[in-house]
Formats: sequence, structure tokens, C-alpha cells
Amino acid sequence: QVRPVESGGGSVQAGGSLRLSCSVSAIPYYMAWFRQSAGNAREGVAAIYSANANSEFYYADSVKRRFTISQDNTKKTHYLQMNDLQPEDNAMYYCAVDFRGRGSVARPPLRRETYNYWGQGTQVTVST
Repeated sequence: QVRPVESGGGSVQAGGSLRLSCSVSAIPYYMAWFRQSAGNAREGVAAIYSANANSEFYYADSVKRRFTISQDNTKKTHYLQMNDLQPEDNAMYYCAVDFRGRGSVARPPLRRETYNYWGQGTQVTVST
């Protein structure tokens, strides 16, 4: 099961919290969350690059200090903790992973072109 499997979406009121989970059968180098709302492009929200026991974390400016991406000890499951959710966070959230290391080509962790494997998406709805 290389394709990621997401869970944890739902509906909350503004100011509330949700946690999304994403599981995959092998350890990826890159793992990320993207989101897409109606009429907008898919945007990177948070990402982890993990190699040689080190992990690097990346966030979009719009979610810094509100969202936290993390991984479990197996590195096959990662999470997106979303706090202080706002109506602008309404979107379909997608987990993405990639099993290729950095190599000699720059592969920005929050760009969709970096990822080859995508989950089916999970809806997050925030009401006022």
C-alpha cells in the first residue's frame, strides 16, 4: 500500500482543532499535507523531509504557529495537528509522500511537483 491513506477530517467551529493522520506502507523521504478549496490551486501546508535520522519541518506562512506536522517512530505515519482553525482553512486536505531523496535537483517540500503519491483527500470544514 504505497498510496497514502488519510483520516481525521471533519467539521469544527472557528477556533477549534482537528488532527489529520496519514499512513503509508514504506518510509518516505518527503511527507506533506496539501489543501485545495473550490476555485483555488492545491497549496502546500506543511511538510517533513526525513533522512539519516534527521527531520526538517516546513510550513506555509498562513498556518505557522497554528498547525504542527509530526511523524511517529516508524516514520510511516504522520500527523497534522490543526489548532485555531478559521473559515479560510476550509478545504480538502491531501496527504502526499515521495520516496526519492534530494539528489542533485532542488525539490521544494511544499511544491506539489515534489510528490508522486497522493491520498484520496479528507474534508475539513470550519464554521463561524
